[in-house]
Amino acid sequence: MGVSVLFAATGAELSKIRSSRAVWLITGAVIALHLLIGLANIRNTTTAVEGITPDGLIEIFAGEHRPAGAALIDLLVSFSLQIVVMFLPIIAAVIGGQEFREGQLAQSVLAVPRRGLLTTAKAIAVVVFMAGVAILVELISNAYLFLAVKDWNPRLLLGGDTLADHGTLLALAVLVSLVSFAITTLMRSTLLGIVASVLLTALAMTQVLARTVPAIDALLPVSAGRNLLLDPADADLSSSAGYAAIVLVAWTLLCTVAAGLLLSRRDAR
Repeated sequence: MGVSVLFAATGAELSKIRSSRAVWLITGAVIALHLLIGLANIRNTTTAVEGITPDGLIEIFAGEHRPAGAALIDLLVSFSLQIVVMFLPIIAAVIGGQEFREGQLAQSVLAVPRRGLLTTAKAIAVVVFMAGVAILVELISNAYLFLAVKDWNPRLLLGGDTLADHGTLLALAVLVSLVSFAITTLMRSTLLGIVASVLLTALAMTQVLARTVPAIDALLPVSAGRNLLLDPADADLSSSAGYAAIVLVAWTLLCTVAAGLLLSRRDAR
């Protein structure tokens, strides 16, 4: 009985997401941006691949020669990572904010008065939708890289390390999206949720805290995502991958639980 109710509640939450014009508009804009960035960079990547030396070194960035396979996979991960950490949380914030903007939260609380069940259904719905968006982002990244390497090593994208990176990136996309969704729910404002997401992303991308107080930087969710995916040899990281994974999961659980605890019958007005 509990499982069937959860399935029904999750289906209802997914329907609300799919029926939101704002969600589809921002999602379409993010995917279009990803396509344009890839299109702008495909020629440079192809030229770099064509210039791979006989000993397998590639120069993607001027003056920097690295083993071609590893460098291209790092490029693939970075290409998807910038979309995942910069824009997917914004989509999640829009999803969370529609509850208050369109007055849907009152209907949800009345239909599913058990807070734990409602919170779980909302979280699952966000996971399903955002996982779909993240997979599309990764497929686009793979398509562009395949076009660049198809005449050199078309099987590069099927390597075990590459697939593992895709799995990690998918998990990261889901976790940072859940954090953004929960923060927006806590703040009860799409704008504040987006501002919080942008601030966390800016702190991670500029690496201001990573260089000054790395212990604090390591505790931030987007910074943890960076620490989880990037190679320590190529970036200034503030923690190990294992520590980063713990931080990400902790942020997700704490924010989601806190958002669920704030749901009450007072929202049904």
